[in-house]
Amino acid sequence: MSSAGLIGASRGWRRPVDAAVGILILAVLLFPVYWMVNVSLQPGGRAVGTPWFPLNPDIGGYVQALEEQGANLITSIIVSLGSVVFSLAVAAPAAYALAKFRSRWLTGLLFAILVSQMVPGIVVANALYSMYNQLGLLNSVVGLIIADSSAGIPFGILVMRAFMMNIPQSIVEAARVDGAGIIRTFWSIVLPVSRNALITAAMFTFLFTWGDFLFALTLTTTADVRPVTLGLYSYLGSYVNDWSAVMATAVLASIPAIAMLVAAQKFIAAGATGGAVK
Repeated sequence: MSSAGLIGASRGWRRPVDAAVGILILAVLLFPVYWMVNVSLQPGGRAVGTPWFPLNPDIGGYVQALEEQGANLITSIIVSLGSVVFSLAVAAPAAYALAKFRSRWLTGLLFAILVSQMVPGIVVANALYSMYNQLGLLNSVVGLIIADSSAGIPFGILVMRAFMMNIPQSIVEAARVDGAGIIRTFWSIVLPVSRNALITAAMFTFLFTWGDFLFALTLTTTADVRPVTLGLYSYLGSYVNDWSAVMATAVLASIPAIAMLVAAQKFIAAGATGGAVK
């Protein structure tokens, strides 16, 4: 048999094996999600001896979850969307300035932004607690939005700057020749061209805020303003008798993030790699 035939035969048997391995890995990764949905549909919500399949599905857990955690879900949505808007409002113009304006302090500033991503969240949370206590921002939606944006803004600056550096200068100069000022050029030209980077930064900020537990636990001391992560934590304890409501809350909390990731998948892939190609 020729070398070409051997290569073809090797590829022929490797494809089913690769597919089987891929399916196995996917099944392992998705099994916790399946088990979460399975337990949420169990009538008794048992933690031990749960059947492998919800043969008699019951939505009682979802009804209880919406009754007890509905307000927390709304709080999480408001805080997450608010963090996205605030982070982009600060990061987008900062990224454009760092991409187009040259300064001898630029390298040091970028390094400081990168270092800010490495600061442990508990350090930031403790510092914010003292300041929030003095400013009256504890147990407030605005306080959580500002706190969660502390991670979204540096990340957004780094992602959008890498993308904006590849915007052709001729486009900006053409807008300036037509009479557009700096702000008009940024709003009408730069931002639409940077759509993929904006969506990428927005999605990562949303996901971080949606899954945040540390800031929610540190900066809220009452049940008036409580994100769903903290509400889910309040369900857990030494004596959890009904896991269906707990898992139903987890399923409901997963839906917004999954839906937004699926909808913005192609934009995220383009935005994450856009700054790496010239």
